[in-house]
Amino acid sequence: MKKEFVSSGLAAALALLAGCTAPGFRPVAAPAPATTQTPMVANPQATCAALAGKTIPFTEIGFPSGNATIDSAQLQEPTPLAVSQGAPTPAASIRAPLPPRCKVLGRIAPIDPNAPFIHFQVNLPVHWNGRSVQYGGGGFNGTLITGEALLPAARFGEPVPLAQGYVTYGTDSGHQNRAGEPPQFFALNSEALLNFAHASYKKVRDVAVAVMKAAYGRGPEKLYFVGSSEGGREGLTMAQRYPNDFDGIFSRVPVIHWTGLQHAGLRDGLALASGGWMNPAQVKLVNDAVLASCDAADGAADGIVSDPVGCRGRFDVDKLRCTGAPADNCLTEAQVRAVRTLHSPVDLGVDLANGLRSYPGRGPSGEAIPSSGPTGGWQSWWTGSQAPAFPPVPANGIAWFYGAGAIQFFYAVSPNVDLRTYKAADHAKRVREVSDLMDSTNPDLSAFHRRGGKLIVLENLGDYAQSPYAGIDYHDAVVRRMGRGTVDQFFRLYTAPNVDHVGTGAPANADLFPALVAWVEQGRAPAGLVLVEQEARPPFAVKRSRPLCEWPQVPRYRGGDMNAAGSFACAQ
Repeated sequence: MKKEFVSSGLAAALALLAGCTAPGFRPVAAPAPATTQTPMVANPQATCAALAGKTIPFTEIGFPSGNATIDSAQLQEPTPLAVSQGAPTPAASIRAPLPPRCKVLGRIAPIDPNAPFIHFQVNLPVHWNGRSVQYGGGGFNGTLITGEALLPAARFGEPVPLAQGYVTYGTDSGHQNRAGEPPQFFALNSEALLNFAHASYKKVRDVAVAVMKAAYGRGPEKLYFVGSSEGGREGLTMAQRYPNDFDGIFSRVPVIHWTGLQHAGLRDGLALASGGWMNPAQVKLVNDAVLASCDAADGAADGIVSDPVGCRGRFDVDKLRCTGAPADNCLTEAQVRAVRTLHSPVDLGVDLANGLRSYPGRGPSGEAIPSSGPTGGWQSWWTGSQAPAFPPVPANGIAWFYGAGAIQFFYAVSPNVDLRTYKAADHAKRVREVSDLMDSTNPDLSAFHRRGGKLIVLENLGDYAQSPYAGIDYHDAVVRRMGRGTVDQFFRLYTAPNVDHVGTGAPANADLFPALVAWVEQGRAPAGLVLVEQEARPPFAVKRSRPLCEWPQVPRYRGGDMNAAGSFACAQ
C-alpha cells in the first residue's frame, strides 16, 4: 500500500553467499556484463534540450490513448549521496548518488476530456547500458514516481539503476492527489480507473521507449519492471496483461488480490470498531505471546518467527483472555474475536476474477514491529492510535483508511455508503467489474514464459498491509496451471520472515534485482541469496543476516552466530 512510496533499497551486484559466518560477508559474483554503452551523442546538452516540446503520437502507444507531450528536458548535474532524518522508512531517508542524466517530464493526454493526464518522468543517463527499468508506484498512486529512488528490498549503499547506466522511468498512474480530496476519489472517472488498473503503465512504457529512440537512436535491448506493494501488483499485471513488454519483473509484497484486500481492510476494521481495538500495550502483549510460542521453533530465540504458518498451530490467543476486569495485560472477548478475525480468511460471497471468492488471513508474527511513521506492525497498518472512525481519520490504521475509501469510491461508488452495513453481494456486478480490472490473479503466465520473461516475487511474512499468503496462493495457482517444472524455469517466490510491509522487523534486503538481471541475461537462476538488516546511514553496516529461502522453505538455525546467515539453512 502507500506510505512506502517506491523506496525500499536497490542492489548492484549479485550475492552468491554460501555458508559464510560473518553477518555482512557476501562473496559477490561479477555483475552481468553491460551491453555496449551508448552515449547521448557528442553533445548531451543539445540532445537533451531538443527533446523538449516533442510530441509522441498516439500511434506509438500500444493502448488507446491521446498523444504524449514532453513538457521539459533538462540535463542534470551529478548529485551526491544524502541521508535525511525523519523519513517514513529507513530506505526513504537515503538519496542515492546519481550520474549526469537528462530529466524528461511529460504527460499523456486522455481520450475522455474529463479524465486527468498521465504524468511521467524518464531519466536518460549520458552513458546508457542499453537497458531500462520502470518503477512501480504505491498506495493509490497520484504522486509522480521519479525513477531516481532506491529499488525495493535492495541493500543500502548499492548503486541505483540510473547510476549503473539504466534508463529509468515512472508515472503517477494517471491522476494527481489533491489536498482535501480522498486519494480514491479519481476512481469515479472510468478512464482514470482504467489507467490506475493497468493502462497507464503500458502507455508510459511505450512512451519511454519512444523517448529512448529519440535520444539514443535505438530502443532498449532489455526492459525490467520493479515495484513494491501497489507497484508489485503493477509488475504482475504487466506479466499477465502485457507479457511481451518486459524481460524481467521483480514484484515485492504485491497487493495482488486487490479486491479481497480492500474488503479485508473493511472487515478487520469493523472488528476493531466493535470493541476490539487494542492499545499499544495490548498489541505488545499479543506480540510477546507469539514470540513465546513460536520464536525458538527454528532453533534460535532471536525475536524472529521463521515459520508463521507453523506458528498458527502453536499460538493460542484464547490464553490472553481477561478473567477479571479489562486491563493492559489481557484481552477482552471482543479483542480476542478481533485477533481471530484478522487471522481468518474473508469470504466476499461474490465470484471474483479468476475463480476467487475469498482473501487469506494475516499473521501471526511482527505484531509489534516498532512504529515510526507508516512502518510498523499492527499499530501502523491495523489498529492505528484510535479505533476506526466513520469516516476514517489519519489516526486510524492505514488498512482501514485505504479499505474504507476503496469501498466508497471503487465498489459502492458512493462516498456516503454506510460502511457498517455494506455487503459485497449488494454490489456484486460492480465488485466483479473492478475485480476484473484490478486483481492481478490470472495464473496463466504462458505468454510471458514463451517470451523468455523471468519473474521474482518477494513476500514479507510479517506483513499487515496485505496478506503474504495471497502471493503464496497465487504462486500455487500458477504451479497448478502450468506445472512445477515449467514454473521453475521462470518464476521464483521468496519469503522474508517477520518482516513488515516496508521492510522492517528483521533482515529484509537482498540482491534481488541483480539476480533477476543475471537470470534474464545469463540464464543463471537465482541461488544463495541472503537477506540483510542494515544501518540506514553510511557505511550501511550489516547488523544481522539470514538466508533468503524459496517458499515453502524457511530458515532453521544450525549453530554459530545467530546474526550470521551462514548459521542458518533453508529447510522445509
